[in-house]
Amino acid sequence: MAQPFRFRVNQHGPAGSPVRETFEPAAPKPGWVRLELRAMALNHLDLWTTVGLPGYPLPLPVTPGCDGAGVLDAVGEGTALPPGVEAGGSVMIAPGLSCGLCPACLRGDDMLCPTYGVLGHVADGTAATHVLVPAANLLPIPGNWSFEQAAAFPLVFLTAWEMLVHKARLCPGETVLVWGGGSGVGSAAIQLVKALGGSAIAVVGNDEKAMKCWDLGAEHVIVRGDLKALPGKVRDLTGKRGVDVVFEHTGALTWGASLAACARGGRIVTCGATTGRETTFDLRALFAKQLQVLGSYMGRREHLWTLLSLVQKNPTNPPFRPVIDRVFDLGDYPEAQRHLERGQGFGKVVCRV
Repeated sequence: MAQPFRFRVNQHGPAGSPVRETFEPAAPKPGWVRLELRAMALNHLDLWTTVGLPGYPLPLPVTPGCDGAGVLDAVGEGTALPPGVEAGGSVMIAPGLSCGLCPACLRGDDMLCPTYGVLGHVADGTAATHVLVPAANLLPIPGNWSFEQAAAFPLVFLTAWEMLVHKARLCPGETVLVWGGGSGVGSAAIQLVKALGGSAIAVVGNDEKAMKCWDLGAEHVIVRGDLKALPGKVRDLTGKRGVDVVFEHTGALTWGASLAACARGGRIVTCGATTGRETTFDLRALFAKQLQVLGSYMGRREHLWTLLSLVQKNPTNPPFRPVIDRVFDLGDYPEAQRHLERGQGFGKVVCRV
């Protein structure tokens, strides 16, 4: 391989501003490993890391990138490896970082650890040729998956699984409104709703994305248009009832429509705020309709093993798969960030190393 390189956020700036630099990959300490990356995938967290979050200082400089897959290049002294993982083998990364010793970690709720953070946000991530991660964060790659598919899988499927299964407790036969069906997490949610026996109503920005949501298994697709009219369209599709679950990750712009589209006794589960972090709403709608509002951030690392086992049970026709919008070269990572920010793609943006 040529001289190792990475992209660095030395100071916050617009999407596409991380700077390329060469570096010497460090040796892993005990309990950690080093990967020679073959692919990395972008998430909106790459953009937040680059642009900065008001009131949330990050440890700059930092290499962004939460998701990645590659070859296990070096293992720290005395480090044990997870099942199915071996030195020189192909692996993908669970992006959550936790202490492993606090009460939350010891009961398996690593995403509730007081020190919990995400690779590429609080520690150097995958926008690089090499990355250091805890050995516990490795998973084997399904045999018929490419590195690009493996890199596009962990963060969005872990997030969507946590939201639907462990927060909203989706039941077979229930209906879910999925905002941003063309996003990485939205495309994962559509597939998981179908696999769990529910019905997905996807919301997208144009007809081209609508057709792709049909292909993923959405029962209905709404091209967004006037947000004030959207709850009425949802009620028309649900016999005037509304949806059991709203899968929210867009934030302030859609919050009012989410409340209005929810059935009595329904649940709104949210993991993001890409259109704004502050919103107001009429509390009477919350208690009169007896709604639940649930916050969600990432998920238990063990859930990725559950998802992996479901894929491996039927490798030729898995119940869900990562959806890739476009593959860039890692050297074009700044342009990949700008492409993600424009929001015109469908699925995950990936960089091949």
